[in-house]
Amino acid sequence: MSTIKKIIPCLWFDNQAEEAAAFYVSVFPRSRITRVSRYGEEGQEVHGRKPGSVMTVAFELEGEPLTALNGGPHFKFSEAISLQVMCDTQDEIDRYWTKLSVGGDDKAQQCGWLKDRYGLSWQIVPALLPDLIGDHDPAKGGRVMKAMLKMKKLDIAMLKQAYAG
Repeated sequence: MSTIKKIIPCLWFDNQAEEAAAFYVSVFPRSRITRVSRYGEEGQEVHGRKPGSVMTVAFELEGEPLTALNGGPHFKFSEAISLQVMCDTQDEIDRYWTKLSVGGDDKAQQCGWLKDRYGLSWQIVPALLPDLIGDHDPAKGGRVMKAMLKMKKLDIAMLKQAYAG
């Protein structure tokens, strides 16, 4: 019986797939590179890559599988897709924010979102945020939303304070 996940996100890079996967694996515990595949002679008229160069890197972040592809400069990341990191503590938020934002786009940082050095968007989010915003009392959720919209990196204590009123 196969243990392959049915849905695995594939991240398209120009030629930084191996570097990016190694970086991401260094940021998250319980993460690893599981396979590196290389371009061969076949298809070179299409892909234009040097035989032996890295084609894909299969890796896991916190046990979740992803693939990084060296596909060339044709496509770039946008905020239309992001990876969410659900955090239980402010220390976790601070740690992931600090590591992932190094070399990234400072202007793209808003409401817990950041863009890393490779252009990939991340949401560094307190795990309790959906409950705070989605509270049955719209005034509480509204206060949390208003507070969050003023933040770059999310602050759990300030969000809880807004929730409490």
